Amino acid sequence: MALRLSLLIHNQFNIMGSAGHARCFSFIVGLPMQRQKELHIFSPSQRNLWRSNAPSIWTPASDHPHENQAQSILRTLHDQPRWLEPYHLYDERGSQLFEQICQLPEYYLTRTENSILFETADRIIAAAPVECIVELGAGTSKKTLHLLSEQVRQRKRGAFAPIDVSLSGLAASRDIVREEFPLLNFHGLCSRYEEGIAGIEKKLPTLFVFLGSTVGNFNRSEFVRFFRHLSESMGPKDYLLLGVDRVKDAEVLEKAYDDARGVTAVFILNVFRNINRLMKSNFDLRKMRYHSWYNPQWQQIEMYAISTAAQEILFPSHAASFVWEKDDRILVEISRKFEPLRLQKQLQFFGLKPVDHFTDPKDWFSILLFRKFKISSAEKGETKRHVKYK
Repeated sequence: MALRLSLLIHNQFNIMGSAGHARCFSFIVGLPMQRQKELHIFSPSQRNLWRSNAPSIWTPASDHPHENQAQSILRTLHDQPRWLEPYHLYDERGSQLFEQICQLPEYYLTRTENSILFETADRIIAAAPVECIVELGAGTSKKTLHLLSEQVRQRKRGAFAPIDVSLSGLAASRDIVREEFPLLNFHGLCSRYEEGIAGIEKKLPTLFVFLGSTVGNFNRSEFVRFFRHLSESMGPKDYLLLGVDRVKDAEVLEKAYDDARGVTAVFILNVFRNINRLMKSNFDLRKMRYHSWYNPQWQQIEMYAISTAAQEILFPSHAASFVWEKDDRILVEISRKFEPLRLQKQLQFFGLKPVDHFTDPKDWFSILLFRKFKISSAEKGETKRHVKYK
């Protein structure tokens, strides 16, 4: 006897232009419904390096997040030109603001990517026969529900391991996955990408999912470092699903990152509120403004905070300071745009072979599927020379 279980997942995305869209997932499960045998997502050498600080959510046992963040902040703010690593944007308030951005009419990225996943999740999962799905920068994992539904429908089992620095986002993801997909093992990893990726069991066939064009936040050296680390951490049966925003008209891009309601500006400047909280510093948000533009030479949106008056910024607990002069800029975030064929060629130097390419009717956004393959030592040494940037 079998029970057809219909799951109605309401989402807030505007799929293909229709608001309030709901998708009905349907799959067959046997009675009684029982959780499958637990899949161990941690490699043996990593299991003792993680601790659970919330149900089914893990953090590195030796992690000192505030200390690590402080070192990053001081290092980049004393560079010339000054800049910040974008993960500092995602405190609890920052995560909430970004969720609002994803609903804005100007911000086409989320709804376009979601529409592609809605249409192609069955083909993606069929092409990637894996037991585990690892999502990088997962947030609340709303878009990934399409993939999880297909994993359950096609394979009746699996593990889901989202990686994110936001504990609240992971908790929200855990709650919906446990409710909607009880056949899946959930293991949330509250860490940065590098730590989370290093902990994953290499022998477990895995689909790494990196959506939202988050890869566009990496500068050139970070891009190379990230994909080298990811490739070295992947096993021979692993896949990568990568969502990237494409090069397009500058007016469309600039509106997406400077919305009429000003939510993006609040999101970007909120990073200084977060830094003040973490480091007892004295950034004055009343003396700064937001500015963004599309840099065609580097094919990237650049998001800045500009000081409207001279400020002496103090970090008393670290005996550090600097003067932020009037009209000086701090680069808070970049969002690079991509040409899919060029990107596919670049990633082959990291041992990632193109499998399929999915896009929308306007060719505004691409979801690229890759499979890991082994590259020689000589090819590894050539990576930096061959990975070229616009």
